[in-house]
Amino acid sequence: MRTALLHYWLTNMRGGEKVLAAIAEMFPGADIYTHAYIPAEVPCFGSHRVRETFIASLPFGRRHPQIYLPLMPCASRRLDLDGYDLVISSESGPVKGIRKPEGAKHLCYCHTPMRYVWDMYSEYYREAGFCGKLAMKMFVRHLRRKDLESADSVDLFVANSKFVAGRIKRIYGRDAVVVNPPVDVEFFRGEYAKRDYYLYAGADVKYKRLDLARAACERMGRKLVVAGGGRSSPEELRRAYGEAKALLFPGVEDFGIVPVEAQAAGTPVIAFGKGGALETVKDGESGLFFGEQTVESLCGAIEEFESRRWQSESCVRNSLVFAPEVFSSKLRAAIDNLI
Repeated sequence: MRTALLHYWLTNMRGGEKVLAAIAEMFPGADIYTHAYIPAEVPCFGSHRVRETFIASLPFGRRHPQIYLPLMPCASRRLDLDGYDLVISSESGPVKGIRKPEGAKHLCYCHTPMRYVWDMYSEYYREAGFCGKLAMKMFVRHLRRKDLESADSVDLFVANSKFVAGRIKRIYGRDAVVVNPPVDVEFFRGEYAKRDYYLYAGADVKYKRLDLARAACERMGRKLVVAGGGRSSPEELRRAYGEAKALLFPGVEDFGIVPVEAQAAGTPVIAFGKGGALETVKDGESGLFFGEQTVESLCGAIEEFESRRWQSESCVRNSLVFAPEVFSSKLRAAIDNLI
């Protein structure tokens, strides 16, 4: 089969790009289409032919393609995909809105319907500056309409979690097969002596609630280490995971790779009980949940955590469910059923 892979933009290496890299390994001869591509930032795609839309040729379009979000539905429709038998879109924006070639099948691996247009529009709007607020008001209806239209080209939705599958059903009215994203669990496995600190790993973005982790640890007199989010090398992050008493995960994520990485290092997770964490953490075995995004609720969970004994082996065992080979096997099965 001639296969085309689609991704919103390839300008850095985050969770979505890691998923695309795993899919690209499954289809070494596939061509990749994206709105913007910076090879130095994502060198793992160098063996594939990568084609950009006209977004990349616009001012700042390659470095900051997101500023042209309202134009992306048009750019996706202009892609010439004739001759491909299978199209796989890696999607959390409007790239899935293609003109599907006659006789081809389109599988959309949906990281989530656009949060800044749908579920988290109000949160993004509050945090935006004056120009951002103006742009959101001007284009939100257009983007929602185009996003709903783009779903028409999809033959099969694959969601990265049950949580996202629920969003797909609510927004697009479509069922989705769940295939969790791949996590490099082997890299994070190691033998480290536990130290007396809790860990927050990831970017300091408001919805991830680093503020809540800090406030709870300050109230209880516990040490909190902040890592990841560009602050640490992979090796430093691995050690931070391995030496922590527990990972604090106080936000709501569509899936959330960080808790899986922590468990792969043998570290349990204290997570807010909503979103993807409910699918990646086994309550009472590899971590526990707190019920409200409040300092009191998180402090209560930390107290409960400290009253129990935890086995690193249970954490590692649970992480193996999300290994790359599991992802490849499940996605291949979904593709075979579609074809």
